[in-house]
Amino acid sequence: MPTDPFAGLSEGLSSPYDNALEVTPSDSVDLDITTRALWCAVAGNLKVTLASGATVTFDHGAHALIPIRATRVWLTGTVATPKIVALW
Repeated sequence: MPTDPFAGLSEGLSSPYDNALEVTPSDSVDLDITTRALWCAVAGNLKVTLASGATVTFDHGAHALIPIRATRVWLTGTVATPKIVALW
């Protein structure tokens, strides 16, 4: 296992991500964790609920990194995005 000289430091919102999980959009199930960002493989619409409780739809380009704290990625309203990765 490689040495991690940053292991003892606290993480902030601008720190590099050290966890990731592929997302399956759902109209009824929240994500297991609140994200720090979402990455989308192709251009399209991404409907999310944010940590504040607000629901919004982002129109994004291909390979987009969207730095948001999301709690849900909606199936309805999320278009042309076959691969979404949650980062935190």
